Amino acid sequence: MPLPKRWLTSCMFRYNGSSLLIDAGEGTQIAMRELGWSPKPIDTILLTHFHADHIAGLPGLLLLMGNADRTEPLTIIGPKGTGRMLSAVRTIAPELPFETRAVEIEGNEQHFSRNGFEITAFRVQHSILCYSYRIEIRRGGKFDVERAKAAGVPLKLWNPLQKGQTVEFEGRTFTPDMVIGPERRGIKVVYSTDTRPVPQIAEQADHADLFIAEAIYGDNEDIRKAKSYRHMTMPESAELARRAQVKELWFTHYSPSFLHPERYIDAAREIFPNAVATKDGRNVSIPFDDE
Repeated sequence: MPLPKRWLTSCMFRYNGSSLLIDAGEGTQIAMRELGWSPKPIDTILLTHFHADHIAGLPGLLLLMGNADRTEPLTIIGPKGTGRMLSAVRTIAPELPFETRAVEIEGNEQHFSRNGFEITAFRVQHSILCYSYRIEIRRGGKFDVERAKAAGVPLKLWNPLQKGQTVEFEGRTFTPDMVIGPERRGIKVVYSTDTRPVPQIAEQADHADLFIAEAIYGDNEDIRKAKSYRHMTMPESAELARRAQVKELWFTHYSPSFLHPERYIDAAREIFPNAVATKDGRNVSIPFDDE
């Protein structure tokens, strides 16, 4: 349930003029306004599952986007039943100036490419069908001038080759790999809430720049309740971060009875030192590695 200064689940990613949203719990649009962020650039919404604390803010968010004069289509990706859920939501928001498209995830894992975001949905273990998400920004190789010269690539072909085009010129075929080095490390963030600590979470989060994971309770004294409701405690999420060797861990999705997560952070840092007990509005800019 929402609490004073604590809204429900939502996480926004912004890259190259496009925004991607995971879940839309109650208060999502208020949280956006507090940050000064607009919903208009949101091209894709990813849904983890259909419990109300993850989707109850969706009707209001769609209406807000409509009032912002949005006309571009919006894609909503989620578990089986997303189309039916969206149809129900549209009874509350029937007249929108943009198209809404529902895409239902198939199987235990599926990949999507959306406006520079490389998305992997993978199934986790909750009380209902639920997915976590790996979000990546991939980065191509550097243009290698000396390599281009050594291969005899004409100067006027450098630009199209750098853009990934294959060019036929004077009886020769020139390909991007003749001038472009190997792909460089990009950015990876994994978002996982409402699940038990299953092995695939650590596998997907391997060496991620940021791992955002639930911490329904602060320690394992409430492990029985966590297991019963198919959630993770703070120590369990910290152990996943340790195994995955991520750069940073953010805890989120606290129980309404868990009012002071910061009191448990020292114990969690004994498992994984670079852990943060997040609050609403926390954000960060993740740069590419310098090379």
